[in-house]
Amino acid sequence: QVQLVESGGGLVQAGGSLRLSCTTSRRVLSFNAMGWFRQAPGKQRGLVATISSGGSTNYADSVKGRFTISRDIAKNTVYLQMNTLKPEDTAVYYCNGAYHNLSYWGQGTQVTVSS
Repeated sequence: QVQLVESGGGLVQAGGSLRLSCTTSRRVLSFNAMGWFRQAPGKQRGLVATISSGGSTNYADSVKGRFTISRDIAKNTVYLQMNTLKPEDTAVYYCNGAYHNLSYWGQGTQVTVSS
């Protein structure tokens, strides 16, 4: 069974930074892509950033220039560095791993940005 475990969420003031981590029970490179999604109260879950097995990255327009997705292959971990946080970034952040037609999710980690 594939497991994805997120960590690093918390409460931060606007303008601050957080780094989320997602550690997986299988090799990061075995996934076609890994990514971060977020869901705010009353809203649908949406894409934040993805990184393909080849290393290509993709970002939601709302986080471009502020967030960076990266990975440590040796640690089977994907990171989301979040800078210049805004109150509208407040959400539960979920790690995702896509493997062929399967999609795996972590349990989510809460990020709260105070104004």
